[in-house]
Amino acid sequence: MKVGRFHYHADGTGHVHDQEDDAHDHGPHDHDHDHDHDHHRDVGDHTGYQTGGLRVDVLEQILGENDRTADDNRADFRRAGVRVVNFMSSPGAGKTTILRETLIRLQGLLRVGVIEGDIETSIDADRLSGLGVPVSLVNTANGFGGECHLDATMVRSALPRLPLDDLDLVVVENVGNLVCPAEFDIGEDVRAMIYAVTEGEEKPLKYPVMFRSADVVLVNKMDLMPYLDLDLDLFYRNLHDIHPHVETIETSAKSGVGIDEWCAWIVKLCQH
Repeated sequence: MKVGRFHYHADGTGHVHDQEDDAHDHGPHDHDHDHDHDHHRDVGDHTGYQTGGLRVDVLEQILGENDRTADDNRADFRRAGVRVVNFMSSPGAGKTTILRETLIRLQGLLRVGVIEGDIETSIDADRLSGLGVPVSLVNTANGFGGECHLDATMVRSALPRLPLDDLDLVVVENVGNLVCPAEFDIGEDVRAMIYAVTEGEEKPLKYPVMFRSADVVLVNKMDLMPYLDLDLDLFYRNLHDIHPHVETIETSAKSGVGIDEWCAWIVKLCQH
């Protein structure tokens, strides 16, 4: 069996992507990652898990290499004067729809490029066509083992297809997943997470690493609230238990609620 990429989750379980048969090997793993920089993310306490030294060494090498590449990405973005947003959510939460509305409203205000991440297909990238925005597609199935997230190397592979020197902002639409994308620094400045009100009040408690890593949470599909039994106050209590001071913006791409506020948030980021 040829082993591909390995990473861990916040509950301590490991995850191996086999590049030949895409098998997954799950088991408890520990992580002692001492690479530190301003964008280090809290990915949970693994001290209660016992594992072998070789496995820890391999894990450190993989994550250490990712962080080094992320630093290279960040340096290239800074040289070009580009701010970078890592856009994350579960599948179907509305990332692409919100992103399309964002690109339309930012026309004439910011020069934006997009890195579009998906395991397969160009469906989401195609939805962004015709807006005058350069889009660099990364399919993780093409030479990257079919990963359920973007890592720094994948993002780096997309950079030559973007005119960085002519941009103010790059939005990286990550693969839809509430676990793995939160664990990998890709060289971003901020992380924006899309939560759809159709997902339930408990999601911050079940996926704390994702919610804890976000700089702003867009509470999306607010137009559906009259048709749902969601306890929005309970969702916010759960969110603030996980991440007490996170910014939140209530949005709906269908009705337009909150999109201008979100765009103002982006413009302010780029002005700084």
